[in-house]
Amino acid sequence: MGNSKGGSASVWHEKLSLGFNVVKGRWFTIFATSLIMSVNGSTYMFGLYSSDIKSSLGYDQTTLNLVSFFKDLGGNLGIISGLMYEFTPPWILLVIGAIMNFTGYFLIWLAVTGHTAKPHVWQMCLYIWIGADSQAFASTGSLITTVKNFPESRGIVLGLFKGYIGLSGAIITQIYHAMYGNDTRSVILLIAWLPALVSLIFLPTFRIMKVVRDKNETKVFFNLMYISLGLAGFLMAMIIFQKRIAFNRLEYGGTTLCVLILLFAPLILVVKEELNQWTSKKQLLNDPSNQLQVFTEKPSPVDELAAPVSQQELLPELATAEAQNSPGKSISSTIKAFKSPERGDDFTILQAICSVDMLLIFVATCCGMGGTLTAIDNLGQIGKSAGYPTSSITTFVSLVSIWNYLGRVSAGFSSEILLKNYNFPRPLMLSLVLLLTCVGHLLIAFAVPNSLYISSVLIGFCFGAQNPLVFAIISEIFGLKYYSTLFQIGALASPVGAYVLNVKMAGHFYDTEAVKQLSAKQLSRQVGKELTCSEQDNFTKVMYTRDSKSHAQEK
Repeated sequence: MGNSKGGSASVWHEKLSLGFNVVKGRWFTIFATSLIMSVNGSTYMFGLYSSDIKSSLGYDQTTLNLVSFFKDLGGNLGIISGLMYEFTPPWILLVIGAIMNFTGYFLIWLAVTGHTAKPHVWQMCLYIWIGADSQAFASTGSLITTVKNFPESRGIVLGLFKGYIGLSGAIITQIYHAMYGNDTRSVILLIAWLPALVSLIFLPTFRIMKVVRDKNETKVFFNLMYISLGLAGFLMAMIIFQKRIAFNRLEYGGTTLCVLILLFAPLILVVKEELNQWTSKKQLLNDPSNQLQVFTEKPSPVDELAAPVSQQELLPELATAEAQNSPGKSISSTIKAFKSPERGDDFTILQAICSVDMLLIFVATCCGMGGTLTAIDNLGQIGKSAGYPTSSITTFVSLVSIWNYLGRVSAGFSSEILLKNYNFPRPLMLSLVLLLTCVGHLLIAFAVPNSLYISSVLIGFCFGAQNPLVFAIISEIFGLKYYSTLFQIGALASPVGAYVLNVKMAGHFYDTEAVKQLSAKQLSRQVGKELTCSEQDNFTKVMYTRDSKSHAQEK
């Protein structure tokens, strides 16, 4: 009787130990990161609740655009989270991100629903900046940790999880309709508590682990990619059906259930891999021949380095250390701090910032991502100017979203395979993507009939493809030691390029050209009304629309 009780207790103990190892395992971080990234795209959902902010708080379009700017600034300004990652464990960043996310968006929800007094404009800008900046803490704590745990598949990891961020807007939209119907104010409350809750659930999962290269690692990642492709295809089909047929909350509940099943499907692969590793370790411990082989193994280089060293061997090193500590060497050591090591070694933050490679990456990203963001942000205006119907403009936005995801995933996987099998460098692939981007821009510039359908696909794909390529190149050139900070420095290039090309150039040229085509009398009559350029019969007319609300929603 006692033996049976002891046997059952040992079985339960073994099961608990197995479950603990699965949750704390390296592969489980893949599943946790996919869920965090899937709800980490609240900045992409501003269009759903921007009209509520505008109407409930009495803002004009200029003030709303100011709030939107601070949203974009918070979503891309992650230097603080990157620096904190260098000296704090990942779970600290996830806690800070969860607190910031809930605080920022919950205060916005209180203001929009009238539960608090109307805040000042600067307060609303602060609220949305705090909420959007939480994404940097969540992505740094989860994504950077996963990249460091799978350094041999960094391009695949970046492409896969950057793709999940691209799908997060569509995922949260399905959940929002299932829970709250068409109450757009409630979406603010949803993005306040849902990302925070998911981050807090997976706090114990994220830590830097010992890297062990699995034989079937690439195969598992491909299976994960197939699942994400299925999720993207399902969301694309739902977007098409829901625009043609009005869904009720029950039907949205069914689609949300399918989305959740596809989101949790990677858990099966993750648990399987952790079980395989658990079985292999158990067999290794129980097999005496394997144990003998382990103990008679030749000492590793690390063990050899840890072996005792004689005093005679230490004398040259002591002499070198004394020479370096002398006053005459202080200047040379300072110069050495700025001297870049070999590419692929671990750069310091200062060495990376001062390198020519970082300058080239930053400029290329400013032009590449900045140019594609300019086209994406003005897609509604471009379609309206070219005479496309409103339904087609909505299709353009959906095409950009889905092809953005496909660009991120395909660039991450293909660059890793081409690099390992054919030594095809990632910078060359980035150059080809930028060249393909030029084709999309030229199609828009020359206004070829129906070219906006093709250009929206090309620009969406190229914008997505640049993300994993740029961040993988940064890790390969400057190493992984300070990757969290260098990752965020690279991310700054996107808003900088968008501000220069979109706000300072595209917007300025648009307004200047429009004013040129108006007489002074027309201009005085239409002050304060929205400016829209439309191309008809091979010449450009300038017209004003009185209803700016629909145009703002399209934008």
